[in-house]
Amino acid sequence: MSAKKKITFISGTRADYGKIKPLISSVYRNVNFEVSIIVTGMHLSKPHGYTYYQIKKDFPKINIFKFINYQESMDKILAVTILGINLIIKKDRPDLIVAHGDRPEALSSAIVGHLNNILVCHIEGGEISGTVDESIRHATSKLAHTHFVSNLKAKKILVQLGEIKKNIFVIGSPEVDVMLSNNLPAISEVKKKYEIYFDNYSIVCMHPDLNEDKKSLSNNINKLVTSLIKSDAKYIIIYPNNDTNSYLILNEYKRLKNNKNFKLIPSMRFEYYLTLLKNAVSIIGNSSSGIREAPVYKVKTINIGNRQRMRSNNPLIVNLKSYSIPKNMLKIINKQFDYKSRFTKLFGRGKSGIKFLQSISQKSFWNIKKDKKFNINVSIEK
Repeated sequence: MSAKKKITFISGTRADYGKIKPLISSVYRNVNFEVSIIVTGMHLSKPHGYTYYQIKKDFPKINIFKFINYQESMDKILAVTILGINLIIKKDRPDLIVAHGDRPEALSSAIVGHLNNILVCHIEGGEISGTVDESIRHATSKLAHTHFVSNLKAKKILVQLGEIKKNIFVIGSPEVDVMLSNNLPAISEVKKKYEIYFDNYSIVCMHPDLNEDKKSLSNNINKLVTSLIKSDAKYIIIYPNNDTNSYLILNEYKRLKNNKNFKLIPSMRFEYYLTLLKNAVSIIGNSSSGIREAPVYKVKTINIGNRQRMRSNNPLIVNLKSYSIPKNMLKIINKQFDYKSRFTKLFGRGKSGIKFLQSISQKSFWNIKKDKKFNINVSIEK
């Protein structure tokens, strides 16, 4: 490459930042690239910990753009985010936009990049979840010009969607880089930082499902909180993301504020969360963390509802329908499993950042055509 390439990463949540951080780290010190980050969403929300400052601390020399996209519904968030990203992109004019996953921020950045003739890279496309998130993820993939996926299954799905094979790179899931590193904080440090005073605990992380109406969500989260209280076990509650109706979950959590068995945490730095997860008895809720990260640490997942219903499964995941939440969660938490194999292979074995850097350092990467063609030469098995 002759000229330095400008790369802009997009982040709207603590979760997607944990995914793209290893990729940012792999390129921002490289002399061939000039890196910037667009920060919005939960990062600028005080109830969620205002994690924008953590990004500034992690990358003090990177140019960080920010704008607020708070709205009461996801479609309005999408509209506001398109406008916000457009204003930044028009001024900064990067050579590559990197978006992750299935959030409105990812779809917005793909729309803006595609319509402004800027190369768009989608991280962790081609995955199936079975909810609205999946539709957003596939829509983002169809607007992106190049893809970095977790595994061959995801690559196959993108090919079925008409994406060009040579533009799809299998690098694993970037968070595995962090999970398998030797740089995670000690559990004693995590407990001290977040004032956690119990040893055996389960993590609870519930997000609103956009396919679930308000009444059902209220009833189900009420049942869950009641079940947790009755169990008389210890729990660390991580606040939900800022999706539509998240306030209903937060309203139920108010019942737990004076209960000594519960520690409520609005947001956690990703590395600290991983240490907490690694030492947990189980994780309860509908977060993808229970499907992707927990099995790596051999931690039991009690997966509730439909939000992750089509994700990869394994022997440590207990799937519950929302209406079948038990009166006492302890019965499921204490259930024993015979589990001997690791599941990191489903999402790579680390070094995603290195693989990402190697791919974008090739001249051929920057010659990927922006006028996308649908690959019709695909054989779909019946």
